[in-house]
Amino acid sequence: MKERLQKILARAGHGSRRSAETVITAGRVSINGNVVSELGSQADPDVDVITVDGKPLVLPSGHVYLAMNKPYGVVTTASDPQNRRTVMELLPNDLPPHVFAIGRLDRDTEGLLLFTDDGELAHRLAHPRYRIDKEYFAQVEGVPDEEALGRMRTGIDLGDRVTANADVRIAPAPYGHEVREGRTWVRVVIHEGRKRQVRLMCAAVGHPIRALVRTRIGDIALAKAAKGHVRRLSDREVASLRELVGL
Repeated sequence: MKERLQKILARAGHGSRRSAETVITAGRVSINGNVVSELGSQADPDVDVITVDGKPLVLPSGHVYLAMNKPYGVVTTASDPQNRRTVMELLPNDLPPHVFAIGRLDRDTEGLLLFTDDGELAHRLAHPRYRIDKEYFAQVEGVPDEEALGRMRTGIDLGDRVTANADVRIAPAPYGHEVREGRTWVRVVIHEGRKRQVRLMCAAVGHPIRALVRTRIGDIALAKAAKGHVRRLSDREVASLRELVGL
């Protein structure tokens, strides 16, 4: 059965569908010996011979799904020109190729980070269209009043956009973190996941973040995992994520 080429590449582990589109437009993909560079191209992986950079495309029989408790100071990238420690260095050595992080956490943010070689699932989880809950605990300066919390709930103008509605409330410290004098822990649940969004929201209401932890994505929770710990998702957890994005 024919399907879009970028979807096939994503399923084979060549990143998200957007990353796969870059591979196609660069002329690196061939179908039955013919170079293809148009994004509307289709193929049947059960019939057609698809190659990337001259190598036959291999569709996996099963995908890898991992959860990591990313430590502070580790960058979400495959390699770093500044030789900082990366999340890829914390993954097991026996993984198949093309495993990548779904989205990212900045260097100073800790917590839940998902990895997979399932490009289609990764694409949907990262896309705001699917409104996947992402829960953060932010330790902020001072004590936000109800007006500040209300602004964060109903939308903050960040200059180029207004944030969508969010669930925001003062909360206890998350597991493994302490309460510090002059600071408050705030639980923030968003579904956009734009770059540094929670930090920008808190700064906009006068309460800059001093520590930030992501504790949940959809139904996948960080729980009490040690920093740097990596585990495989259960079949139930994978099924839950796939159901959330309509797969």
